[in-house]
Amino acid sequence: MGLLRRDQDLGGNRYQMREKLFAIGDDFWIDAEDGRHAFKVNGKAARVRNTLVLEGPDGKELLKAQERKLRVRDTMVLEREDATVATIKKAMVTPLRERFSVDLESGGSLEAKGNIVDHEYRIERDGKAIAEVSKRWFRVRDTYGVEVAPDQDDALILAVTACIDEMQERR
Repeated sequence: MGLLRRDQDLGGNRYQMREKLFAIGDDFWIDAEDGRHAFKVNGKAARVRNTLVLEGPDGKELLKAQERKLRVRDTMVLEREDATVATIKKAMVTPLRERFSVDLESGGSLEAKGNIVDHEYRIERDGKAIAEVSKRWFRVRDTYGVEVAPDQDDALILAVTACIDEMQERR
């Protein structure tokens, strides 16, 4: 996979994702550090709204993301078994830094901040990093890595990352 060493290690699972992931209708795999297919993203084309489904390697739907129209800011909603799990919103735009907020239905929130465009950012809960996204870890072009800290919901973090990528790409 061409994984490079990093200065900081969250001690969690690492995944490889493609840049510009979603042409609606496309499917692709998110691979674990050992090269195995860990999750599949299914881009649904037959919908009025952009819809992305995160599936396990067995094809079971884990999370579904849909954009919400008629909002001032870009918004995507993540659902698990038809119940809202999280709402992702673009929170702030500056020349090189952007921030996305993730409101969790279970309470609390996450914040993604850093250089979103270049896939160099962190996802934090209460100021503590729970995931790190970086292109620098790979030699493969159009690829970036996501490291998820232990005791986190890997599927949720990867779905949030995919939604941020989709929202950024639409801009």
